[in-house]
Amino acid sequence: MEEKEKLQNMRHSCAHLLAAAVQELWPDVKLGIGPVIENGLYYDFDLGHRITEEDFPAIEKKMAEIKAQNLVYERKEFPIAEAVQRVKAMNQPYKLELIEQIESTGSTVVTGDHQRSQPSSGAVTFYTTGKFIDLCRGGHVRNTSEIGPFKILSVAGAYWRGDEKNKMLQRIYVACFQNQVELDEHVKRLAEAREHDHRKLGKELGLFAFSKVVGKGLPLWTEKGATIRRVLERFIVDEEIRRGYKHVYTPDIANLDLYRKSGHYPYYKDSMYAPIVIDGEEYMLRPMTCPHHYELFLSASRSYRDLPMRLAEVAKLYRYEQSGELSGLIRVRSFSLADAHIICADVNQAEVEIARALDLIEYLAQVFGFKMGKDYWYRLSLGDRGDEKKYFKNDAAWDEGEKMLRQVLTTRQAEFIEAPGEAAFYGPKIDIQMRNVNGKEDTAFTVQYDFAMPARFNLVYAAPDGSEKLAVVVHRSSIGAIERIIAFLIEFYAGKFPFWLAPVQIKILPISDRHLEYADQVAETLQAYRVEVDGRPESIGKKIRTAQLEKVPYMLIVGDKELESRQVAVRARDEGDLGTQPLKAFVETIKRIDKTV
Repeated sequence: MEEKEKLQNMRHSCAHLLAAAVQELWPDVKLGIGPVIENGLYYDFDLGHRITEEDFPAIEKKMAEIKAQNLVYERKEFPIAEAVQRVKAMNQPYKLELIEQIESTGSTVVTGDHQRSQPSSGAVTFYTTGKFIDLCRGGHVRNTSEIGPFKILSVAGAYWRGDEKNKMLQRIYVACFQNQVELDEHVKRLAEAREHDHRKLGKELGLFAFSKVVGKGLPLWTEKGATIRRVLERFIVDEEIRRGYKHVYTPDIANLDLYRKSGHYPYYKDSMYAPIVIDGEEYMLRPMTCPHHYELFLSASRSYRDLPMRLAEVAKLYRYEQSGELSGLIRVRSFSLADAHIICADVNQAEVEIARALDLIEYLAQVFGFKMGKDYWYRLSLGDRGDEKKYFKNDAAWDEGEKMLRQVLTTRQAEFIEAPGEAAFYGPKIDIQMRNVNGKEDTAFTVQYDFAMPARFNLVYAAPDGSEKLAVVVHRSSIGAIERIIAFLIEFYAGKFPFWLAPVQIKILPISDRHLEYADQVAETLQAYRVEVDGRPESIGKKIRTAQLEKVPYMLIVGDKELESRQVAVRARDEGDLGTQPLKAFVETIKRIDKTV
């Protein structure tokens, strides 16, 4: 077998091993699904006992005992009617639901490792390993002895089939590798990643919080977190204006008819909040800004001389995300998007604007320190011509748009992958992908080509010959959602923000109360920067320790010696003690390293 398939089958077999162990320990367990994921697998269980980390050793021990029996993975195939009776006798309602889905629709079913079609003959396959039997399409290793070393990593809640209307099951995650060295290295990387997780660091650094009373997925920003947001927002707005964007403001709410007109309502209805009835009319918290920007374009007559028109906004958006999908700042229900819509005369002008948008994104990535191919990469997200429920029907426009985006990436010699079925409903897009410290991939920024909305909104302009022509649109997010990019930045810098982005850039530490007045004078001299004076009645050692935990770039210690000489003792976050120097010399130093643009 190919090495990848062999590893996939081993991890798939380990999922059965996990389920068999849990079933032996808790015989009344109801089994969900157990797919292979990157670096391992998970399995969903419904049982009365709440699994915790204290149970992990017992489960691992039972898995090892079963593995040592060298049990064969035996494939069996039954007609659907017989399979239904067998699963009923096993008292496994979730497996029964999957079989009934096959029987009623003939559709794919999530089985052991990923989505696979069941046999077209109407048969259903099972795999037996000793006393354990599971609905499964395969494949597997030959026997349990071929399963490599494994380790249970965590347990979490997960709604059955990802629908929060269904019961929440317990999902056990397991790492599984071909040898112990690879497993140990992976576990070590995970431990390091947990230390960099933005949810952990955000709490330790006092940047944001969540409240059950306020609601799930609705972050609350502290003064320090708000400072980072403000610096980022000012930075991107100024940079976009410098590049010819017109920054605007539009409402957070709009009449539902606007989203019916755009087509977002039928396509995105499940991810939008319920309408609000005001004076007999339905209004919606906006999930996107494009319809608002189109109405701005339509507020006056437009000529070819006005194009391209780059309308930009740091816009507050609201989207309903299922509880199980919420993840710190990376996936929330309320967020601000650095959004823009570029109305273009034709596809040729759109191609130029898309290239310029990628120039901007790559410049921003450079400022942050992200490296192409390592920290982020391009994905060409394509549509599915056969899925008219998900995608706007216009095969010729899809072909033209996808060809153009592919050409843009090829011309700039950018490496990219193609992803069928990941496009927006109105056209293909270029996504800039990143991974968080836990290995999950998300879209950070995006550039989309839109051939559907101009016709829906009649976005026309006067051509040179006086005729009316239909525009095309480029949707673009430069640094994406402010919440998500901050999450990535927290993890990328491990909380050690560069000087220009740090919420507190300099902390002044007076050794005792008699040095407070001089500390305040130093702070006043540095008022162009974000400065704090730690005037607490604590030892200088504790003050230094606090500033280090807060990851402040520079500490200025002032005592008798510094007061008399009118100097400061400088301590850098990364370099340590830099000695005593005149305040003027320190100012010149930070001027050189300040990357604010």
